[in-house]
Amino acid sequence: MDRATVDAKIRELAEPFNKKGVEITEATTFATDLEFDSLTVMDFVAAIEDEFDIIISMNQQAEIETYGQLVDTVTRLQAD
Repeated sequence: MDRATVDAKIRELAEPFNKKGVEITEATTFATDLEFDSLTVMDFVAAIEDEFDIIISMNQQAEIETYGQLVDTVTRLQAD
């Protein structure tokens, strides 16, 4: 799956979690811009893992701060 397709699907998955309707860009942060708390992050990651049939390790999650980094990580995991 190419990066653009992964991006589009993650945007769909993010919609119900984006309670404030923040415009999501590559630089959007989950903690600051989207104000995701730890429970929301866990639910969002679970939705992504289910959709793409991947596992995002806790170490990988800790390194992901922006939406663009998330798309890159999911795209890379899809290729493995």
